[in-house]
Amino acid sequence: MQLQQLQYFVAVAETRHFTHAAELVHVAQPSLSQQIKALERELGADLFLRARGNITLTDAGEALLPLARRILADADTARQEVQELVQLRRGRVRLGATPSLCTGLLPDVLRAFHDRYPGIRLMIEEGGSHDLVRELARGALDLALIVLPLPTPSPALTTREVLREDLVVVSSPEAPAPGRGGRIVHIADLERERLVMFRHGYDLRELTVAACRSAGFEPEFAVEGGEMDAVLGFVRAGLGVAVVPRMVATRAGLGLRVTPLARPGLDRVIALAHRSDVAPPRAARELQRMLLER
Repeated sequence: MQLQQLQYFVAVAETRHFTHAAELVHVAQPSLSQQIKALERELGADLFLRARGNITLTDAGEALLPLARRILADADTARQEVQELVQLRRGRVRLGATPSLCTGLLPDVLRAFHDRYPGIRLMIEEGGSHDLVRELARGALDLALIVLPLPTPSPALTTREVLREDLVVVSSPEAPAPGRGGRIVHIADLERERLVMFRHGYDLRELTVAACRSAGFEPEFAVEGGEMDAVLGFVRAGLGVAVVPRMVATRAGLGLRVTPLARPGLDRVIALAHRSDVAPPRAARELQRMLLER
């Protein structure tokens, strides 16, 4: 007894027509009929009553049908389980993330993932949350780390919070301390500072500018348009101050003064997103688990 024969038998049982069943399983009708007859010889019983224009199951066919469906379902499950195991030995994960997260959160997690699954190719795309959501929607990414809330809610995405991170002010140790020179900086103090500002579309730019405007002033930029590494380099050179995630500031090492913002301060919510209508591949789900449990 072969799985193919059971597949053909179930197709005929469901369509009650040999030609339609052959079309359903993409095989020539004579080949399907031959396989059904071979199955009947193997079992020693007719499975169908064949009358012109009327195909019905015999008692033996009725008994076999639920068993055949179960066998085929189990075979399909086994195939999927093996394929998922194979996916953890080779394949790829396409992950989108904002540049600040590529600098702060991802290196340790990706190293742990690579150590566990060295055959999985990691493809990282940097971008702002808007761009990453668009790439997720068109199927170009499996997962994306984005900043919440999104300007326009996307019901097609499933999001899970990964972390809530404080923002801090970084400046050059050789320049005067920002604000009033104390241990903390108020948002209002930034009115007297020249900011090193990220490019348009950068989540941190929008958050910082919105906070300044809520405090009643328009921020002044010393330099604008950079990515994270460029912004930190300009701050080290003494061109101005910048508002960045605490994790980035901690990882940036020497050459920066880090000053917390006074309460309530600023923070951002980082979430892991994927399309709601498509389950991520097994390897992507494993990376998702490691990010959520980090």
